This record gives sequence, structure tokens and C-alpha cells, in this order.
Amino acid sequence: MENKTVAWSTMLQDAVTQPGIISSAYSAFHNYSMGNQLLAWSQLTARNMGLSPLATYKRWSELGRQVKKGEKAIALVMPVTINKKDDAGEKTGECFQWFTLKNNWFSLDQTEGTDFVNETITPQWNADKALQNLDITLISFDSASGNCQGYATGKNIAINPVAALPHKTRFHEMAHIVLGHTLEGTMSDDERTPKDIREVEAESVAYILCSVLNLPGLIESRGYIQNWLAGAEISDKSAQRIFGAADKILKAGA
Repeated sequence: MENKTVAWSTMLQDAVTQPGIISSAYSAFHNYSMGNQLLAWSQLTARNMGLSPLATYKRWSELGRQVKKGEKAIALVMPVTINKKDDAGEKTGECFQWFTLKNNWFSLDQTEGTDFVNETITPQWNADKALQNLDITLISFDSASGNCQGYATGKNIAINPVAALPHKTRFHEMAHIVLGHTLEGTMSDDERTPKDIREVEAESVAYILCSVLNLPGLIESRGYIQNWLAGAEISDKSAQRIFGAADKILKAGA
């Protein structure tokens, strides 16, 4: 990406309004983070190319394939270690990581050579395992509101026994915790929940996870997101938080 910037909010909007994007991106690029999966999708789509596995130039060479002449690399976000320096410009011995775009990857379709068999993967996710790994406790539902599908408080979530889509509600409540929303108080999700970006963030995470795991509820989730946004736009920072939380919850239950 020549300008070295990423329109995370635009990619998120595309992902939740165009069915199939998330599942297709995950299928092709499951070894990468959710943000990078959609970043690769957006670049290949913009070039009118299909979605196929990615690797660096060096890795394709190791696999017996060469990048075709004239092909441009795909940019993904990767961590870079930076050494801290003092006022005199000397290294202090301390370092930190900075995430930046690097044009280091090429898709299978940009290469030629030895036949390559793509690894297919069927997403597996276990709720109990995810809750344990994230230190989240499922507690009994005790809300008096018949409209409440579930709620999150502290490190606890509760799901209404008669919730319309309990798996989606579970993702939503887990997202509130992973995103840090419950540090500000109990998140109770019903028709009276204040219109807040926190609801958009949590439901966007739920939408992504339902998409990846091929679970029902996408139409309902999409409507929920659009309702809470009420015409507003989500920020790039918020979109990055959403992708990060979805990654964390998905990996916790894998």
C-alpha cells in the first residue's frame, strides 16, 4: 500500500455489510491476524485478483516457486523492534515494538513453479476452553428484564436461558470484557442499552466470530450494528480494537 496507511474502519464496514468477506478471508489467510486477513483481501480485491495463500518471497523460493516478473508485493502489518536511544543518540539497552506496514508478501497466484497444495482448515472453537483461557466466568442469569439477552460485569458473563442466539450473545458479552468495557461498569444488553460505541465494538466482534465459525445470526448482528451506529462512523482505532478482540477470543477457544 503505497501511502503506508490502512483504512481499518472502511475494511470493517465492508466486512459487516458484504456477506462472505470475513469467511473467505479467513479461509485463505487463516495463519494471519484478523486485521491482516482483511488487509490482504482488500488489496487483492482492488487488483481484481482471487484470494490465494500468502508467503514472503523467500518462503515461496523455499517452496520451489518464484514470484512472477512485475508482480507487486502485498503489504501487511508486522511488528518491528526499535531500540531506545538517549539524548546523545546512544542505545539505552531498552527496546519496544512498533507495528508498521511492510510490502513483504505475495499471493500464490503471483508465483509460478512447483505445484503447491493449499492447506484447508475447518475452524474449531470451544466455548469452555475460551472462557478458561480468558479467565472469564459464566454465571447464572438473574436479570429481571425479559428483553435482556445477556450481560457482562467484571470478568463474568451471563446469558439468558431463552436468548434468541445464545452463541452470538456469548461472543458479544465476552467481547465487552476483552475490550475492557466492563471496567466501566456492568454491560447489560437489551433494547434500552444506551447508544454507545461500546455496543458497536462488542457486536462487531460477535459478527466476525459468527462469520468465521459459520454460525447463524449475521443478519441480526448486522442490523444491531447499524442500529447503534445510527449513521455515525466508527474510527480506525475502534476498528483495530475490534479485530484484535476477535482474534483473541477466536484463538482462546481454538
